[in-house]
Amino acid sequence: MGVTQLKEEQSAGQLLWEREKRITDAIQLRVPDRVPVQLFLSYFPTRYTGITSDAAYYDAEKWQSANRQTILDFAPDSYWVQSALVSGLALEILGAQQIKWPGYGLPPNRGHQMIELEPMKGDEYDAFLADPSDFIVRTYLPRVWSAMVPLAELPSLRTLIGGTALASFVANLAAPELAAALNALREAGAAAASFQSATGAFADEMAKLGFPSYNSPKMFAAAPFDTISDHLRGMQGTMVDMYRRPEKLLQALEMLATDRIEAIKQAPAPAGDPGNKRVFIALHRGSDGFMSLRQFETFYWPTLKKVMLALVEMGWTPCPFFEGVWDARLEYLLDLPKGSVLCHFAQTDMAKAKAVLGGHLCIMRDVPASLLQAGTVREVEEYCQNAIDVCGKDGGFIMTATCVDEARPENLKAMVDFTKSYGRYA
Repeated sequence: MGVTQLKEEQSAGQLLWEREKRITDAIQLRVPDRVPVQLFLSYFPTRYTGITSDAAYYDAEKWQSANRQTILDFAPDSYWVQSALVSGLALEILGAQQIKWPGYGLPPNRGHQMIELEPMKGDEYDAFLADPSDFIVRTYLPRVWSAMVPLAELPSLRTLIGGTALASFVANLAAPELAAALNALREAGAAAASFQSATGAFADEMAKLGFPSYNSPKMFAAAPFDTISDHLRGMQGTMVDMYRRPEKLLQALEMLATDRIEAIKQAPAPAGDPGNKRVFIALHRGSDGFMSLRQFETFYWPTLKKVMLALVEMGWTPCPFFEGVWDARLEYLLDLPKGSVLCHFAQTDMAKAKAVLGGHLCIMRDVPASLLQAGTVREVEEYCQNAIDVCGKDGGFIMTATCVDEARPENLKAMVDFTKSYGRYA
């Protein structure tokens, strides 16, 4: 190893340590050297580097190269990329019904779109609660993956109990339709494995270049209410359930929370890259405009709080993204342990958030997408200055941008550079 290479590796290692310490200090309510900057890159790297968004699904090498260049050019303290995206070919083979993505169902230079379905009907709670695995395999999967429709013809998975049960069960798999479904799984598995092998080492590569990742790819968490609303009953169905079948909805929420907490407890303790201790949690249906405070207290907050407390107990740092406005819900967050959660807000009033949560939980604030797309550099700087003045006092604040697909590069650069220069502590 040459002297120059050794110095470069030492320098990158120092930068990695400094950036991670800056973020960790902010989360744990210590005062860092300056306000940290986090970027959710989404599909911005494709436009920034001149490629199309379908590369995120069909050309892993090109997609990772675009993300790498963007991170190096903008130099945030931490980053989040769409590395969790799966192979477009695997999605095609399986016949995905809940998503449209660039290059398949959408133009190649568009972002993906989630399609809200109602795979579980209102009268199917009992079946889901009685045997969720059987329901998922024989009812849910056939309704959201067209290649899995034949699974609906399988006998109940409970028939697999018995010394010769499996030998009898597999006879069903000889049917041409089921054989085709199994073949689709095999082909999709090969496509997914190939895609993931090309993307899996990206975080390690960026760490060697001095950039910590925002969150762990190995731990997943969600609000149980959102799991049902997003993926099982749809927004309309879940809203109706709060009135027509609240007991069934509550039972399902508790079951999902219990399952997730058990998975958290069984997962290996986070180690290595400190960024691997953070867990991103997108919250979709709990904001002020979706339900009343009474409904929030009944259906949303109790199980979400249980999941986040379990994460904290097991050494993880929950990073909930409070989409929409959470002005009326801020005091509930005081139930969470001090300095243990990163609260990411999209549109919540920052002065109120600081007044309620300051000194208890770290606040991360979005620069509005409209400003990054249509504003001037000076307007972006003024917004960042105000956010730092309001939320940055005594630490516990991180600047971020989430919806940056259409952001002007000069505006995003202004956000990063201004925060670094203005947001210094003493």
